[in-house]
Amino acid sequence: MVPADIVEPLCAWLSEGRTLRDFCRQPGMPSRDTIDAWRRKHDDFAHRVARARDIGFDAIADQCATIADDEDKPGEDAQRSKLRVETRLKLLACWDPRRYGNKVQVGGDGGEPIKVAIDKDRAEKELASILANAANRVSEPDGS
Repeated sequence: MVPADIVEPLCAWLSEGRTLRDFCRQPGMPSRDTIDAWRRKHDDFAHRVARARDIGFDAIADQCATIADDEDKPGEDAQRSKLRVETRLKLLACWDPRRYGNKVQVGGDGGEPIKVAIDKDRAEKELASILANAANRVSEPDGS
C-alpha cells in the first residue's frame, strides 16, 4: 500500500505544476522508481497522480500567462521571459498533446470526413490510360 503521508503531499506538489523529480529529491521522500512502481501496482494511486498532474498542467499554463503579462520585471529581459514561456508550452505539448499540442483538424466542418465528388467514368478512363502507358514503357526496349 502507498503510504498516506506521501500521497497527499505528492498530489499537492504535482497540482502546483511542480515536477515529480523535484518532489523525490526532497529529504525523506521515495525515489521516482518507487513512485512509478506504486503507480503500476495501485490503480487508485495512479489515478490520483494523473489527476494531480492534469491540474498541474493548468497551473503551468497559468504561469505562462503570468510570465508573459509581467511588465518589464527589473533584471529580467524579454528574451529570458520568452524562453521561460516557450519551454513551458513545449513541455505541456509533450505531456498532454490533446489539450496543449498544436491542433490539426483533419476533415471538413465539425471534423466530418471531407467528401470529394469523383466522376467514376473519367477516373476509370484516366486509370486505364495510366496503366496502358506503364505497360508500354515496360514492353519498349530501353533506349540506352
